[in-house]
Amino acid sequence: MTSEREPSTLLESFSYAFQGLVYVLRHQRNMQIHIGMAIVVLVASLFFRLTRLELVAVFFAISLVLIAEMANTALENAIDLVTSAYDPKAKIAKDVAAGAVLVAAINSLVVAYFVFADKAAFVSTNVLSKVRNSPTHITFVTLILVVLFVIILKARSGTLRRLSGGLPSGHSAVAFAGWTAVTFVAAGNRYGVLISAVTFFMAVLTAQSRVEAHIHTTGEVVLGGVLGIIVATIMFQLWY
Repeated sequence: MTSEREPSTLLESFSYAFQGLVYVLRHQRNMQIHIGMAIVVLVASLFFRLTRLELVAVFFAISLVLIAEMANTALENAIDLVTSAYDPKAKIAKDVAAGAVLVAAINSLVVAYFVFADKAAFVSTNVLSKVRNSPTHITFVTLILVVLFVIILKARSGTLRRLSGGLPSGHSAVAFAGWTAVTFVAAGNRYGVLISAVTFFMAVLTAQSRVEAHIHTTGEVVLGGVLGIIVATIMFQLWY
C-alpha cells in the first residue's frame, strides 16, 4: 500500500523538501538566525576577492549549519511524536542533536575566521566603497539571496502550497533576477540589447507558465518578478 506522503514524481520530492525547509524557518528561531547570518556572510563575500576554494568553504559551512538545524528539528519532532513524557534517553537524543548544531556553528566561525580575517585587515573604507567584483560572483550570490528571500516570504506569509505555489513565485523571482543580472553584465556589449530582450522573454514565459498551469496567481508571479528585479538591481548597483 502506497503511503499518502510518498512522492510519485521528482517534483513532488523537491516539493516536500521545500516544505520542510519553510517549516523550520517559520517555527525555529535559530534557523531564522542562521538564515540571517548566511545573508550577511554572502553579502560580505562581495567585499573580498575570494578564491573558488574559499567560496566552496563558505558555502559548505553555511550548508552544514542549515542541515544540522533541520536534522535537529526533525529529530525533536520525531521524539515528541513517540512520547510526550519525560524520558532520559529522549533527552540525550535531543541534546546530542543540539550539540551537532553547535559543532556546525563553531565550524562556520572557524571557516569565517580563516577566510575573512587576513583579508579584512587590509581592506580600507575607500576600498569598500569602490569594490568591484566579478559578475559571476555577484550573479551567483544574487540568485542565492533571491531564493533565501523567497523562502523567508513564503514562511512569513504562510501561503505555501507545496513547492509549486505560494507567495511569492520563486520561479519568477529567479527568472527576473537572472534577466536583470544579464542586462547589467551585457550592458555595453554589441549585442547587449538583444541578449537582454531574449532573457526577458524567457523570464516572461517562465512567469506565464506558472499562471497558465494554475500554480500561481498573477499577483504571486508579479511579486516574485519584482522581488527578483529589486534584489538584483541593488546588488549590481552596489558592487558591479
